[in-house]
Parts: sequence; C-alpha cells; structure tokens
Amino acid sequence: MKKLTFIQIISVSMMLFAIFFGAGNMIFPPAMGQLAGTSYISALAGFILTDAGIAILGVTAVVLAGTSMSDLGNLVSRRFALVLSVGVYMLIGPLFALPRTGSVSFEIALLPYIGENNAILWSLLFTAAFFGLTYYLSSNPSRIVDVVGKYLTPVLLISILAIFIASLLQETSNGAFSFGTMMEPSPAYVDIPFFKGMIEGYNALDGPAGLAFAILVITAIRSYGVTDKKSIARYTILCGLGAAGFLAVVYFMLTYVGAITNTPFTNGGALLHAVTNHLFGGIGGIILGIAVLFACLTTSIGLTTSFADYFQTILPKRWTYKRIAAAVCLFSFVISNIGLSQLITVSLPILIMIYPLTVVLMLLSFLKQRIGSRRMVYIMAMLFTFAVSFVNGMESAGVSLGIISDWFAELPFYELSIGWILPAVAGALIGLLPFWPMNNEGSGLTETRE
Repeated sequence: MKKLTFIQIISVSMMLFAIFFGAGNMIFPPAMGQLAGTSYISALAGFILTDAGIAILGVTAVVLAGTSMSDLGNLVSRRFALVLSVGVYMLIGPLFALPRTGSVSFEIALLPYIGENNAILWSLLFTAAFFGLTYYLSSNPSRIVDVVGKYLTPVLLISILAIFIASLLQETSNGAFSFGTMMEPSPAYVDIPFFKGMIEGYNALDGPAGLAFAILVITAIRSYGVTDKKSIARYTILCGLGAAGFLAVVYFMLTYVGAITNTPFTNGGALLHAVTNHLFGGIGGIILGIAVLFACLTTSIGLTTSFADYFQTILPKRWTYKRIAAAVCLFSFVISNIGLSQLITVSLPILIMIYPLTVVLMLLSFLKQRIGSRRMVYIMAMLFTFAVSFVNGMESAGVSLGIISDWFAELPFYELSIGWILPAVAGALIGLLPFWPMNNEGSGLTETRE
C-alpha cells in the first residue's frame, strides 16, 4: 500500500492552506485583533473555530461522503446536489470571489504606488496579467502541488512572518501612529470575545470553499500514487488538519499585530499597510503587497481549478477543462474591472442564504451511518435552515418581509445571523419521526463510489 512521506503531507497541507488563504483572510484577523485588544486570544480561538474549523470540516465531509460536493449533496437528492454545487461554484468562482482576487490584489499591491491617475488603465493591465498567470498555472492541474505548495506559499508565509517578527522587536511608539501596546477590548469584545470571534470567522465564508477544494486534495494525494479509498480519506483529513494548523499560526501573527496597533483604522487592509510602513519604511508596503498578491493568486488558482474541474463533468464534451478555465479567467478579468461592487451587493445575500445550508449538511454527513435511509432528516433540516437563512439574506439586501421578519427576529442568536441553528436541529428531529417513508434515492451511497 502506497504511503505519503512527511514532506508530501506537508506539501499538500501547504497547498490547501494557500488556496484557502486569500486577501480577506489576511485582512479580517488584524481588524479583529485591534477591536479585541487584550482579549485577542479568546477572539482568535473563536475565529479559528468557525473559519479554519468549518473549512476543514467541509473537506472532511466531502471525502467521507465520496469524492466531490455532489456526493455530499446527494444525501438530500440529486437535484439538490446539482443546485448546491452550481450555486457554490458560481459564487466562489466568477460571480464573486474570483474577480475579487484580482481587484483586491491591484488595490493593495499596486494602486498605492500609482495613485488615481490612469488607475483604470493600470487596473486593466494588472488584472490581465493576474488572470493570465492564473490560467497558466491552473491549466495543468497536476502541477498545482508543485507550483503552489513548493513555490508560492513560502513567499506568502515569509512576508507575514517578517511583519510579525518586526512587530515583536519594535519599541512602543506614540504620536501620529501609536503602536506596540495592547488596549482594553472594545465594548463588543468585553464580555463575549470568543463568540464575537466566532461571528468574524463565520463572515469569512470559507465553509463553502472547503466543499469545492476537497477534490483538489484528493487529486493531489492520488497523484502521489495513493489509490486505496481509506488511505485517501485518512490522508485528506490529515492534510486538512495540517492546513488548519498553518492557518491558526498565521491568524495568530496577524491578530497579534492588530492587537498592538492603537491608532484606529477602518479596516484590516489599511491597518496592515500603516503597520508595514511604520516597521519597514518604504519597503513595508512592498512586503504587504507581495503577501496580499500571493494570497490572492494562490486562491484564484484553487478557485479556477475547482470550477473548471467540476463544470467539465456537467457541460457538453466540447467544453474541455482548459476551455472552461480560460472562460472563467476571461470573465473574471472583465468583472474585476467593471461592476464588481454591484455583483458583491447581489452576491452577499445569496451567500448568507447558502452558507448555513452547507454547514448543516456537513454536520449531518458525519451522522450518515446512523441516519441511514431516513432522507427526510436531510430534507427537513435543509428546509428549516433555508427558511431562516432566506429571510436573513433578504434583510441583508435591504428587503424586509414584514411580520415574517418580526417572527424570525425572536429566534435565539438571530441578530448574530446564526438564528438557523435551532430550526436546523428541529428539522432534523422532525425528519426522524417514524411516519416518513424510507428512501435511498439520492443518497449517493452506491452511485458515487468507485
């Protein structure tokens, strides 16, 4: 039986870490750290639980159910699996996350040095090169472990490590930029810093991405000659835990930097830019730009690879992997330069609706053996969850549903956007009632196994 070496496990773990770790993951922790102050450790623990924890939970859920997100969705029904997969891939792909990797890279890595003059032209040139490189590196998926795990990720980690070490060695400073001491936590983090950190991790929306990226880990492990299903599952979980460990370490460094920054900033990106300029002078912005650029590039490679790999299985044969990758990169290039803010406005409510469904489905998949053929457990849990998340999503879009919104507002934790928890449990329990018919259709237990 083929076994992975320690170096191979680390390589795949770093690949998964790098694909998960985008610009948003770099910006959220320092902003949270500044607000949490002396309570940053508790807030960080909550953030790691719901960000890295749910993301790796998604990878694990997929590999236990089969080899893809569709196998997981089949626990509910084939139609649900198709809708879930297409919806998640479109949102984390060309309609939202993928164009954002290009635009955020430009705004942080290049825009501060060129100003607003000719910004549109420079944006076109930058994003064209960005998505061209994304296509080149993702057009041959068998090279993704070597390209991402061995070359791009170390540059990202070294950049973040340089910022962290410099912050440890820097003496306390005051004046225009106050840095080096921890303040008392802001009011929101005084009593429940762990729970506030959990909400921040939830907002990072890495959970659905875990469902999509699972296939990359499985493919990478198979490329090393591992073919036994149990071994693939074991190594996937092991590499997932390794990626979570890398994420936790990096989140600690970034949160600490935010916690010792006293001058207030509107967001984590502005905070990091100010810190790096303070610590390193002119070269500080370059270090930050390199870190953000590679964070976005590795994420864009993972998103493109996952998107093309999935859609080549449901589109006509003339749509080959490379054609789909080229199309999604071209579309993302266009959207990253025009209309991105409008798409974000439209996409965010949809993400709020879909995210709870994925979390509930992941958790139920671990009970698959106990649930057996009681498919109504999945269906009722999905229905109850979606009822709440739909209202929540509509409200985030500025649409009130009147008395329905008032009713749902009475649910525990609803104001924190996790009011779906108790309805999901209630739906699953209703699905266990004995009068529902047993039905194996759509379970995927026989159709998706090799």
